Amino acid sequence: MQDFGDILNNQVLLIALVACLSTQAAKLIVELVRHRKINFRVLVETGGMPSSHSALVTALATGVGLTDGWGSTEFAIATILAFVVMYDAAGVRQAAGKQARILNQIIDEFFQGEHQFTEDRLKELLGHTPFQVIVGSLLGVAISIAGQWWFSGRWAAIL
Repeated sequence: MQDFGDILNNQVLLIALVACLSTQAAKLIVELVRHRKINFRVLVETGGMPSSHSALVTALATGVGLTDGWGSTEFAIATILAFVVMYDAAGVRQAAGKQARILNQIIDEFFQGEHQFTEDRLKELLGHTPFQVIVGSLLGVAISIAGQWWFSGRWAAIL
């Protein structure tokens, strides 16, 4: 069994996590530009621009490809995982969010006046638009390439 400390030396994992956290933090900037206020809730909510799930899995697949080779079994596994996650984010979870919006509207209209409804409203922003997934994916690839470049030490030659 490998030491737990080896996990902290896994560059592919670290870069993928940085991609995820960076895109999640970018949602603060997008929220600030769109609504002219900072909403810290976007740091822990699902959905929104850009897709941090897409950034995570594309950074992972890119890192595996750069490290183990584009023809490796590991790259194939990471790529299939990335497609499943991105399809889910833009397809299944987006559809569930639309259904939640419709159900909330039905409840609002039906329970006006004397009627009581004590359940919480359904969360409507669950998934991503295809554009949000594409932007997250592009950021994931870019961050992975930049991270691999940084860890390789090639940046030191520029200084």
